[in-house]
Amino acid sequence: MTTTGMLHEKHRLIGRLVRDTASGRAGILQAIAPDVGTDTPVAWLRPSGGGIEWTTPVGAIEPVTVPTPDRTAIQEG
Repeated sequence: MTTTGMLHEKHRLIGRLVRDTASGRAGILQAIAPDVGTDTPVAWLRPSGGGIEWTTPVGAIEPVTVPTPDRTAIQEG
């Protein structure tokens, strides 16, 4: 575990849009840090348009990918 201060851990998805598979919501990953009153790290997310942060288990986040057009369908069409 590598920390960056305030017990925050480095993570490749910080600042990126991720999906919280536990709730189905998507948001920007703000930090991986212990939840209030615990030593267990959780993912801290915020809605992409701003708003109230929420937490979810670190294992419940996955990157959101933007779909790209299917080149085969375009070429065949």
